[in-house]
Amino acid sequence: MTDTHSQLSLVVVSAGISAPSSTRLLADRIAQKTVDSLQDQGRIVATKVIELGPIALDIAQALVSGHPSDGLQPKIKELAAADGVIAATPVYTAGVSGLFKSFCDVLDTDLIVATPTLLSGTGGSSRHALVIEDQLRPTFSYLRALTVPTSVYAAPEDWSAPALGERIGRAATELAALMASGVAKRIADQAWAGYQHRFAGNATRAEQTAADIDFDSPLMRLAAGGDPIRKDRTSGT
Repeated sequence: MTDTHSQLSLVVVSAGISAPSSTRLLADRIAQKTVDSLQDQGRIVATKVIELGPIALDIAQALVSGHPSDGLQPKIKELAAADGVIAATPVYTAGVSGLFKSFCDVLDTDLIVATPTLLSGTGGSSRHALVIEDQLRPTFSYLRALTVPTSVYAAPEDWSAPALGERIGRAATELAALMASGVAKRIADQAWAGYQHRFAGNATRAEQTAADIDFDSPLMRLAAGGDPIRKDRTSGT
C-alpha cells in the first residue's frame, strides 16, 4: 500500500553547461509541473538538482579510477534515493551530451532500478528530436529505470509554441502518477534478487557487508558448485 504521507524526492539531472542553460530551463519547467501534479494529489515533494557541469572533473576521474570522488559520491547517493528522476541533456552533433553519458557510465546498473524517469533534451534543431528516443531511452533501459512514455525535446522554435507546454504537462503527469503509485518500491521489493548487483555499491539496497549477502540464492549456490535450483529435502523434489 502506498504511504500517502511520506515525502517524495524528485531529482533533476541536468547536463546544461551554459549560463543561462536552456536544458536547465526545460528541466525546471518539467519539475514544476510534476510538483504541481503531486501537490494536487496531496503529496509533499522535495526537489533536488544535480548540475553535472560543476562536477565534470569528478565524473572524468571516476571513469578512469572506477571510484567516485567526495564531490561526486553525494550526488550519486541523492540519485539512488530518488522517487522520480528528470534527466535533461543538451544534444550536440546528433548525440546526447558526452558529459551526461559519462555520468551515466559511472552509475551502478542497479542504482535506479524501476525508478520513474522522465527523459528530456534541448538542441539547436528539431531534426535532433529523435536523439532522446534513439540514445537516451536505451541508456536508461540499461540502467533498468522505469521511463515514462512521453519524452520532451525543445528546439529554439518550440519555446513559444503551446505544443511544448502541452507535452511538458503530459509527461509531468505521467511521472507524477508513477511516483505517487510507489511502483518503484514494489518492483524492487519483489524482484531485487533477480537483478545483477555490485557488492558495496551505491544502490540503497546494496549489500555492504558479508552479513547482507544471501548465500542461499541460486547464484551463490551455483558459485559454490551446487545446484542453483533448491530441492525440498523432505520430498526429494
